[in-house]
Amino acid sequence: MPQSLVRVLIHVVFSTKNRANLILPEIESGLFGYIHGIVENNKSKLIIANGTMNHIHLLISLGRTIGISELIGDIKRDSSVWIKTQGDFRNFYWQEGYGAFSIGQSQLPKVVQYIKGQKEHHAESDFKTEFRSLLTRYEVEYDQRYVLDRCSSPSGTDSYTGCSSGFTLRYIIRLLWRQR
Repeated sequence: MPQSLVRVLIHVVFSTKNRANLILPEIESGLFGYIHGIVENNKSKLIIANGTMNHIHLLISLGRTIGISELIGDIKRDSSVWIKTQGDFRNFYWQEGYGAFSIGQSQLPKVVQYIKGQKEHHAESDFKTEFRSLLTRYEVEYDQRYVLDRCSSPSGTDSYTGCSSGFTLRYIIRLLWRQR
């Protein structure tokens, strides 16, 4: 075949550090526009972006020459730098890891609607519940103690005590290439 043709759709989810409510409505549109440019500069396509004040969802058609971790690293690094120029955001950081879930073409309309409805969805459900639900839906094995920035104590409450040395969200979600 004389050319390489690719259509890899990835639903990406990550939060602000400690899920701090820092993605204010007045910067949200600019943030997603900036992320759009980062994705395009990496020869990929941002299909939709949305989220809440403490996390974002991106649906990306991955380009044929870039890896997922490289693209997400560029998005997080460059958008963090941009946010810090938008006012009093000098302490803005993204969480260390991310969730990346492959979807099939037939799932595209449903995932687009899901991402569009983030603000309404989170009026009833928090990010932790949603993220764990995504992990379960995509059959991703994980250690509950290390999924989010904070570690969970045996009693189920969030705390910083009991975390393994330097092991906050270095647990990066493995990709599932299985069609749902």
